Amino acid sequence: MKTGKTGRRLMLVLIDLLILLVTDVLLLICYPSNITKLEPWNILLQIILTVFTVFGFRICFRIYGKVWRYADTITYLNLIFADAAALAAYFVIQMLLPFKRLSFMRTSGLIAADLLLCIASRLIYQYLYQARSADSKPACFLRRVLHRITGQEVNPAGSGDKSRQINIAIVGAGRVGAALAEELLNNPDAAYKPVCFVDIDPEKVGRTISGIRVLSETEATAERLGGYPVQEIVFALPDGDQNQKRSLYEHYRQTGCRLKVYDYPLAATTENGRRTMREFDIEELLFRAPQDFLDAQTMSYYAGKRVLITGGGGSIGSELCRQIARMKPARLTILDVYENGAYDIQQELRIAYGVRLDLHVEILSVTDREALDRVFDAERPDVVLHAAAHKHVPLMEHNCAEAVANNVFGTLNTVDIAEKYKVKKFIMVSTDKAVNPTNVMGATKRMCEMIVQSRTGGETKFSATRFGNVLGSNGSVIPLFKRQIAEGGPVTVTDRRITRYFMTIPEASQLVLTSGAMAKDGELFVLDMGEPVKILELAESMIRLTGFEPYRDIDIREIGLRDGEKLYEELLVKSETLSRTENKKIFIEKDEPLSRDAIDEKLEVLRAALKTGDNDRVREALHRCVPTFRTPEEVNAAAVKEMA
Repeated sequence: MKTGKTGRRLMLVLIDLLILLVTDVLLLICYPSNITKLEPWNILLQIILTVFTVFGFRICFRIYGKVWRYADTITYLNLIFADAAALAAYFVIQMLLPFKRLSFMRTSGLIAADLLLCIASRLIYQYLYQARSADSKPACFLRRVLHRITGQEVNPAGSGDKSRQINIAIVGAGRVGAALAEELLNNPDAAYKPVCFVDIDPEKVGRTISGIRVLSETEATAERLGGYPVQEIVFALPDGDQNQKRSLYEHYRQTGCRLKVYDYPLAATTENGRRTMREFDIEELLFRAPQDFLDAQTMSYYAGKRVLITGGGGSIGSELCRQIARMKPARLTILDVYENGAYDIQQELRIAYGVRLDLHVEILSVTDREALDRVFDAERPDVVLHAAAHKHVPLMEHNCAEAVANNVFGTLNTVDIAEKYKVKKFIMVSTDKAVNPTNVMGATKRMCEMIVQSRTGGETKFSATRFGNVLGSNGSVIPLFKRQIAEGGPVTVTDRRITRYFMTIPEASQLVLTSGAMAKDGELFVLDMGEPVKILELAESMIRLTGFEPYRDIDIREIGLRDGEKLYEELLVKSETLSRTENKKIFIEKDEPLSRDAIDEKLEVLRAALKTGDNDRVREALHRCVPTFRTPEEVNAAAVKEMA
């Protein structure tokens, strides 16, 4: 490989040398100056001087270390600067040496002519690679010339494989869209072929970029795009807002083409600097701008602290680990009973941070009080983020005893031990299903909230944070819809009227961390999550994003509400008691806490029911302990009446 690289560089030097010698011969011998008559030996010295100065400065400017097939404006400017320096040096050396010198204009003309021919040769070389899909006579002729000179065959891009390329229209003929087109045109193995741009800028419409025509938005109809024919439409608009994305999505989904997004390294959607062409993210599907809750104050709070995260291998727990890791904690302890999840996040963080992060993993259940005590004794955390819980609503309906044992008494164990070891802050992850719960999972989480709120006044400061459904989490509706669409349908929704609040995993995790940092003691934090999303509309949008039409290509079926499920979720218990925080998206529900004694009485009722091992008796006890726990039939009937 090294020999090939050296050979190409040597070939370029020889071509430049030939160009310079031809220029010297033309200007010094064929068309000599009428003012300065040069002797043959003087002409030879001038030729040697031009070679010495031009190639000397090109080597200093690393001109032959460039990959000229991908040369950009900066690369050509480097060549111009190198030759400008060579011109100055050439003129100065002439004045110092004892032989006839050329005038400045003659010297400038000589260097400029050579530079012009060198740039032309490089542009021709670039043309062969950037436009090698063209079948024009000039392109074919130039390819043959290059083959004769270099001995290397330059094949048209995608030659012999054109039928497998996917024709795309690029929405956005700006810097990012042009970069995408150039990247695809320069790659002979690219699976995509740009055939047109679409833009709203009248200065660009009707023109061409890299040989590709720019259409206006009104011209980009299904019929016009079908004439190319366009199979996929790629959005290259890194600065577009959510309203613009919604408008564009609604417009272009009518074409029936698959819709994709191009991430450029400078776009906000990428963190690793890589360019990717991908399907729409779930956040973009909802057309809601993700909220960023982290600020310098929150980051500084967790920096240098020993943080323990229960349920650290789960969807929310693992994201909490990622967020905490970048805040430079003194130590991060991941605690989970599910070893695979804990192992995955452990490996991810070790790869990302190496020895810079003091990371420790413990595999145990929060229901094992003795093991939990040993971990706290060894780790001595400053902050505990409690995310461990059973969360699947239908499963917990049929495993009520396990839900109470894990969620309620697991939380109780963690709370008690946190107090014992004088943890500074205990932050519990809760859910909107705890508000007027209609299922066992929601009722257990409400009971956990009451436990946390009853522990105010001690050295450990307690708080709980509620949020709605998390996009893309394990067991959520989005992965289910994706699997069903991939299998050709049908996509199933429990009820066409059902609505849910949604947020992303990073949003949920940042909310927990921000509210935890601002917690004083006993707060129940809730989030203003905006408007709820209709699950039916979400399913329809996901089907369209994959290039299918709902009800025609992939059916949507209603299968009935699951056990414990209600038509809508509530975020607040009593909106009249809501108070703002310094973060405009985070509020505090001023729920009157029960005393520790009152909570202990409720816990005794649940313990007695658990000992029987009877799910029905445990559910009955849960109804007694959580006054707002009602049947889904009762709540849904009221909701239907209100909607009517």
